[in-house]
Amino acid sequence: MEIKNNELLRQFELETEQGLLSVEYSLQERKIFLTKWNGNEEENQDQGADFLKAILSFVEEKRLRVVPTHPKIVSFFRKNPVYKHLLPPGIRI
Repeated sequence: MEIKNNELLRQFELETEQGLLSVEYSLQERKIFLTKWNGNEEENQDQGADFLKAILSFVEEKRLRVVPTHPKIVSFFRKNPVYKHLLPPGIRI
């Protein structure tokens, strides 16, 4: 899976058969705020989860902390507690 980090629009992008999936972000200090999920709500749930896993592996390589603000991304963190180490101290989901 090849994700594109579009720094001009501040979003991660993935081309699929259904269209473009994107997650908008805001970068502040050593934290990345995942603020908006753009995509077809009918897309394959596994594909959306794989997209978020690819984003989180990119973030982990950059040694950033993740602050999820969109409800779909928050629910991903609840379903996958293995990624809770990426949350900054004091953030509980």
